[in-house]
Amino acid sequence: MSGIVENFYASGNTARGFANLFDSSIQGLERLFILKGGPVTGKSSLIRTIGSRLAEECYDIWLIHSPSDNDALDGLIIPALKAGVIDGTALREIEPLEPGTVVRYVNLEETVDAARLTARQTEIELLHETIQQAHERAYAGFAEALRIHDEWETVYIANMNFQAADELTNEYIQLLYGDRRLEKRSRVDHRFLGAATPKGAVDFVPNLTENLKRYFIKGRAGSGKSTLLKKLAAAGMERGFDVEIYHCGFDPNSLDMVIVRELGFAIFDSTAPHEYDPDRASDEIVDMYKRCIQPGTDEAHADALSGIKARYAAQMKASIQHLAQAKSLQDELEQIYAQSTDFRRIDQIKDEILREISGLAAVRD
Repeated sequence: MSGIVENFYASGNTARGFANLFDSSIQGLERLFILKGGPVTGKSSLIRTIGSRLAEECYDIWLIHSPSDNDALDGLIIPALKAGVIDGTALREIEPLEPGTVVRYVNLEETVDAARLTARQTEIELLHETIQQAHERAYAGFAEALRIHDEWETVYIANMNFQAADELTNEYIQLLYGDRRLEKRSRVDHRFLGAATPKGAVDFVPNLTENLKRYFIKGRAGSGKSTLLKKLAAAGMERGFDVEIYHCGFDPNSLDMVIVRELGFAIFDSTAPHEYDPDRASDEIVDMYKRCIQPGTDEAHADALSGIKARYAAQMKASIQHLAQAKSLQDELEQIYAQSTDFRRIDQIKDEILREISGLAAVRD
């Protein structure tokens, strides 16, 4: 038997640029290892190996995935030990917000032969610059896709029954919470359930909702799905429940899912690109189109909607291609570092971190 593994993203390539929610995932930690240094090959495998070892020892863990590399991890949290290991480089510069956190900065630059890298400095600098440009083109493309998405939403907002949406919201607040309250301060975790990655849209909905009562929100762009989720999250926080809030990986100002594990439920936007259908007896659909949108809206605006969808899809595809280009260039950069990296030293560092974390476990036992 092994520990439960939760997979999610703490950052994202979005229509509003690179979005970073790492601060939320490291709240309450007493020990944090921050891996510093350039694009040193081996960071992700170091994090993954430590996580696998702890899961085998029956610790529940959180694996924080990289939105820029489908095979890479950005971090690991071990809630029971109040400890974490985070890749702290580049766009993920983070500092613990709580004064009680003991931080150990792990400098992986010491594993690299600096002289060999110096000989290729011009090539390295050019790769860094080109990677940044590819990301900027992706973000600009996502921003344009969001503008197109706003056109899409306008069609449905104009045909929205806001009173019906309010009634539906109140129904689900009562259904999910009733009169239950907890006499404590709510912990709120802000995350992403999915991300735009070099291989397209990826999500961890099945993993995150395992063993929970699930509500699948169906609807259209602009039919009130995110607003419903925001109000449900606020209701949980007001009642003292711990709330996991999952932001949209395309537009972080919108929400895609709310989970309250103390009450055993997950309610999420089950439309593309994370569209799922019920496959358990306990699953339920929340149909916002049927409840809140004027009947016949799809048919009345079919031609306009078809054009909007086509432009949106084309823009998203082009933006993903820029992410793929950035990933290809990043691979070239990491190959340069790999040729100058002492992987035996990385293994030693991994073992050192594991020993320190094991020490935390021994103290708690």
